[in-house]
Parts: sequence; C-alpha cells; structure tokens
Amino acid sequence: MKKAENKIVVVTGASSGAGRAIAIELAREGAQLVLASRREEALAEVVDECKEVGGSAVAFVTDVKEMLDVHRLAKETVQQFGAIDVWVNNAGVLAAGAFDNIPAEVNEDVIRTNLFGYMHGAQAVLPVFKQQGYGLLINNISVGGWFYTPYMTAYSASKFGLRGFFESLKGELKQFPAIRICDLYPGFLDTPGMQHAANYTGKTLRPAPPVYDPRKVAKAVVAAIQRPRDRIKIGSASFFLQAVHTFFPLLSRNITASVVRSYFARADESETTSGNVLQPVDFGTGIDGGWQAYFDKGVLRKGVWVAAGLLAVAVILSRKK
Repeated sequence: MKKAENKIVVVTGASSGAGRAIAIELAREGAQLVLASRREEALAEVVDECKEVGGSAVAFVTDVKEMLDVHRLAKETVQQFGAIDVWVNNAGVLAAGAFDNIPAEVNEDVIRTNLFGYMHGAQAVLPVFKQQGYGLLINNISVGGWFYTPYMTAYSASKFGLRGFFESLKGELKQFPAIRICDLYPGFLDTPGMQHAANYTGKTLRPAPPVYDPRKVAKAVVAAIQRPRDRIKIGSASFFLQAVHTFFPLLSRNITASVVRSYFARADESETTSGNVLQPVDFGTGIDGGWQAYFDKGVLRKGVWVAAGLLAVAVILSRKK
C-alpha cells in the first residue's frame, strides 16, 4: 500500500513552490487532498495536475493570516471528508532589507503569515485530532528556525518562533501518543519564494547557495506520514548551519551579515516592492524558482567547502584572541 493512500491531507501554501510539490507527490501516493492558498487560479491548476497524476484534490481559497479562514478550512474539510488525517503547515512569505527600512505593516504580515498562520493551523486541527484520537501535524519550518539571517529579521523571528512554539506544543501533547507533530528543516529551496519576496534592499535578491529541489521536502512529507518523527532535517546545509549556530552563534551571525552586505555592494539594482506579503501576486506559480539552473553545481560544491574553511579559520583565530 502506498504511504499516504486514502489519507485526508490538508496542505497550506499549495499554489507554488514546496507546497505545490507536496501536493503533487501526495497525489501520486493516492491521498485525498485539500489544498489551500490565497491564489484561486493557481490552486485550480494544482488541483488539475494532482488529478492528472491519479490523485484526488479540492481547493479552498484561504489566507492563513486570518484565523477565521483557517478554522473554516478545517471545518469544511471535516464536513466534506469526515476527518483530517494529516495537516501540512507550509504557507510562508519573506521580506528583505534593513529592519528600519521595511514598513511595519510588512514586517507584521511576515509574522502573521509565517508564525500566526502555523499557529492558526494547529489551533484549527488539534480539536479534530483529539476528537478522532489521532492525527499528524507537519510543519515546513526551514533551516531559518536554527540559523538567523540579518536583513531578514521578521522572517528569522517567525522561524525561531515556530521552533519554540512547536517544541512546547509537543510537550503538551505527550498525553496523546497518537497525535504527532513533525517539524521539517530544509536548507534553502529552489522555489519562486525569492521572486515573491518583499524587497527593500534596493538590490536584486538571490538565495544563498546551495539550493535544494523542493521535491525533497515533498518526499520528506511522505516519509513523515509513513514514520512520524519529531523533526527532519533536509539537505546537508541544514545540518551544517544548525551546527554552526549551535557552537558559534555570534561568529556565524557576524559572518552572515558581512556576506550579505558584500553581496548587496555588488548586486544589480532593483525596485522596492512589498512582494506577496500584503497581497498575493499573479506570477511564480511553479514548483521551481530556476535557481539550480542559475548556479553552477561544481562552483556550488566548491563554495560550500570554501565557506566551511573560512569559518574554521575564523573560529581558530577567535580562540587565539
């Protein structure tokens, strides 16, 4: 039997990127999907694609910032399917720039989407799980939950907040052994997320290499459904960055800030935009962002080793002072 066959699975942020990859992978596994996003037309495309690969899917336009929207999503899913087996919190946004250059409403909506959106999902589905006596909540958090990123302060706050929130919630749910929470920590993903980002840097944004195929996250979701675990790291960069932050938090923060400033000094100029933070955008509905093709893989591997070497040198020098 396929790992997710006939399971009723809700996926938020399903219109593009990792969410779209998750939906299609679960459709191949035979899940009954309920897909949520702010973009109605893009959701309809994903529903059609899920059906093309042999799956079953319906769509509900949902803004996870709005608590009533998320509770309505859970209620209508139960009314239509009779249960919710798995809920995947995935919707997320990004704002880049010096903190005081980003409008307060943009920073606030990053927090409302990334942090409160996941909390809304948990609050909506946990009563369903408790009534059923079982359920799996999967959260796509990202390595940002361990490794803070200067010039993306609200994003970092939301991701650190998610890690703390769900670790605390796991403690509360110890008395419900059939209800599990699995947190995913992928490295940087090759999705349209960077093109969607709010940008107040004045420069063109690009993800930091290495970037990973978002389908790796989809595979991890399927694996979590088969064998739930408290947390799953995806990609070697996730392990590396968590270790760096754990053992050298101040050093890693300062090096990261220097690298970002160096990039801004040479990057192409770009217009200021609020991206998809305040309102959805009508572009970038695919799974991939095109970054893997942009970066040369050989250079990427060398870059990772050079970065690791520079960090090691910095650590040695810091200890000698």
